[in-house]
Amino acid sequence: MVSRSYTNFLDAASGDLLNFPQTPRTLPRVMTVPGIISDGDGNGSNDEDSDIFSSKCREKKIIVANFLPLLAQKDLNTGRWCFSFDEDSLLLQMKDGFSSETDVVYVGSLKVDVDTSEQEEVAERLLAEFNCVPTFLPPDLQKKFYHGFCKQYLWPLFHYMLPMSPEHCNRFDRFLWQAYVSANKIFADKVMEVINPEEDYVWIHDYHLMILPTFLRKRFYRVKLGFFLHSPFPSSEIYRTLPVRDDILKALLNADLVGFHTFDYARHFLSCCSRMLGLDYESKRGHIGLEYFGRTVYVKILPVGIHMGQLESALNLPSTSIKVKEIQEQFKGKKIILGVDDMDIFKGLSLKLLAMEHLLQHYEELRGELVLVQIVNPARSTGKDVQEAKRETYAITERINANFGFPGYEPVVLIDHPVPFYEKTAYYALAECCIVNAVRDGMNLMPYNYIVCRQGTPKIDEALGITSGSSRTSTLVVSEFVGCSPSLSGAIRVNPWDIDAVADALNIAITMPGLEKQLRHEKHYRYVSSHDVAYWARSFMQDLERACKDHYSKRCWSIGFGLSFRIVALSPHFRKLSLDHIVKAYKRANRRAIFLDYDGTVVPQSSIVKTPSPEVISILNDLCNDPKNTVFIVSGRGKNSLSDWFAQCQNLGIAAEHGYFIRWSQSSNWESSPLLMDFDWKRIADPVMQLYTEATDGSYIETKESALVWHHQDADPDFGSCQAMELLDHLENVLANEPVEVKRGHHIVEVKPQGVSKGRVTEKILSTMISNGKPPDFVMCIGDDRSDEDMFESISSTIYSPSLPAPPEIFACTVGQKPSKARYYLDDSADVLKLLQGLARASSMKPKCSTQIQFSFESVA
Repeated sequence: MVSRSYTNFLDAASGDLLNFPQTPRTLPRVMTVPGIISDGDGNGSNDEDSDIFSSKCREKKIIVANFLPLLAQKDLNTGRWCFSFDEDSLLLQMKDGFSSETDVVYVGSLKVDVDTSEQEEVAERLLAEFNCVPTFLPPDLQKKFYHGFCKQYLWPLFHYMLPMSPEHCNRFDRFLWQAYVSANKIFADKVMEVINPEEDYVWIHDYHLMILPTFLRKRFYRVKLGFFLHSPFPSSEIYRTLPVRDDILKALLNADLVGFHTFDYARHFLSCCSRMLGLDYESKRGHIGLEYFGRTVYVKILPVGIHMGQLESALNLPSTSIKVKEIQEQFKGKKIILGVDDMDIFKGLSLKLLAMEHLLQHYEELRGELVLVQIVNPARSTGKDVQEAKRETYAITERINANFGFPGYEPVVLIDHPVPFYEKTAYYALAECCIVNAVRDGMNLMPYNYIVCRQGTPKIDEALGITSGSSRTSTLVVSEFVGCSPSLSGAIRVNPWDIDAVADALNIAITMPGLEKQLRHEKHYRYVSSHDVAYWARSFMQDLERACKDHYSKRCWSIGFGLSFRIVALSPHFRKLSLDHIVKAYKRANRRAIFLDYDGTVVPQSSIVKTPSPEVISILNDLCNDPKNTVFIVSGRGKNSLSDWFAQCQNLGIAAEHGYFIRWSQSSNWESSPLLMDFDWKRIADPVMQLYTEATDGSYIETKESALVWHHQDADPDFGSCQAMELLDHLENVLANEPVEVKRGHHIVEVKPQGVSKGRVTEKILSTMISNGKPPDFVMCIGDDRSDEDMFESISSTIYSPSLPAPPEIFACTVGQKPSKARYYLDDSADVLKLLQGLARASSMKPKCSTQIQFSFESVA
């Protein structure tokens, strides 16, 4: 199904005929970056310039969720489907946070089965009347996707239930995972039918669609994409048991903004990204950001709110007032503790009942006066565990009522049937205390509903016999494992497993002085009323717009296959260094300067053997023997290691320890920087590093002549990173008056003399060549690390001097496609060797010049 208003760009790109009247429109050429328009004609190829530009249209938000915010029922007499909006749906309520000019389109499934022959007609009706695009999943696929992978695997795992035995949770089934992937693909196809990729924002909801971002990003590199998880995100120790853990993490990182209810959930997600993908995150002006292949993926922490208007409307219904009076009469002279929960294994129903039993056992005066009204919503999943939870709930209820009840009094009233919303609001308004005792829950908005209902309205006040304007009270007992707990600072927080503590908390709640109840209620109501669902939607969308504002400042490349697909976002001038391109410049040059990093550049970073291979030695010798070349290895390694490894390279220059030591050739002496000759600071720094080494398993100290380096790449990622930040702060304090600088690098904290860097040494080498009348007209610099960025920056600032007749050709090249100050990149060290080999072949094989230049730092004055 394709709408009359929007073109199916994928079908158009593939040449399929569209069998509906299309809205005439002109597709201009694609703008890839501000001011840069590609020569593409919109043929649908998905390279970096393939995103399709739109004509003028209203601002549109595409909300994608497992289910549409619709109620559906088939008229048995006419056989016609009847649809209406579900006023209780969060997806519908969040529209209040958008501008009235916003066009909101929903993509999702219906909660009913629609026959294949009716699907096209239903789809057209839903789009025209409700702005809804239904995803009709085949019944078998729906079962495997939703009831299989989502409910039997993801949902339990995200609530901290491991598949320890087949009786309680199914083992991982690859076919169910394939169904999950297929279902997400169908959702992606439906989004494609209505999306205007240059203008629209897409907001995906919950764990059912966690890999949808990959499918959408693969179609449109610059799609504006947000994702919000409504369930808990488990700790890395739980999440890492998921066989497809990396696929899901990488898919979420294809979004621009990922939202969570609480800091704990976000922290667990970031920890998983750190431990399993090796990614670092940082706070950028208050916003948490993950750097991922040149893109910044932002993480937002904001609990969802409730719809105040809907609750207040329900409170004002005549049926609510009638129900309030009925409940008042039914429980006259008694205090009500209210619980409203789904029937599932994580809501802690049995633990709540056991706490109530304990309360009645130890406080005899409460018998006959206290009632727990437990409303049980229908279970959202099926299985043995749900049936067991239901049997246990009924058994404990019967035991409590048998032991502590008497004619006219039941301590526990279990309401296990669908309860209308107005009836729930009546119970909320009357309850003395509300308890949420879940052992794990994503958010749970029941306490928010309770607080608003206790605030009341004039009509409900009249039904309750309360004077308008009188003070309001409410008390809450909330599990610390529930998402709403952090935002309810006035609630009594409990560990649901500690039955004695829960019972004591209930006793405190119902016996609390009136003034304290009032103050707690007022505090909660201020928060709930100001952080409603509209605030949540508006805040998320504002952050999504902020996260997408730089989409066109960079050029995009795609890498990876299948669910490992991701986008690399880089400078529009950043491109791969071609051998043919550089060889032409190389041959034209009369004087060349070549700077090479060692680890990660000449040898692979992952290689266990760090010594240079015979091939590397041969290539370097060929380059060094060309009298036009000045070749330097610029490394952070010590001079002894480098001189031993390159003993066969007679004319190779070496800058060791980031340039603190320098040697122009094997026949020249090592010269050290005159910046610092006193290393007394080591006596201060070394004991501090030793302290952190002893406390951090897997860390060690590397001692150089000019520097000390603390390595933590083999330590626990989170603990090592935490210790590194603490060590950095500690060293900066104790070395504040010393002529050194403390820097944090990739898995290291280094203390070295001030003014020593790879950038400084390349600057001095180039300045020496210029001052000796041998200015280079070709400069090449290749490196892979953060320290090499100093080289890329310095060669530009040094070479562009007014005293030079003409600027040289500069080839600054980083290893790996990543954000860099370099203009070029090579994929890996193998590509570096191929490039160097090509240059070596291009060198004129002349006899070694007897006047090979050698310089020293002293010549730079």
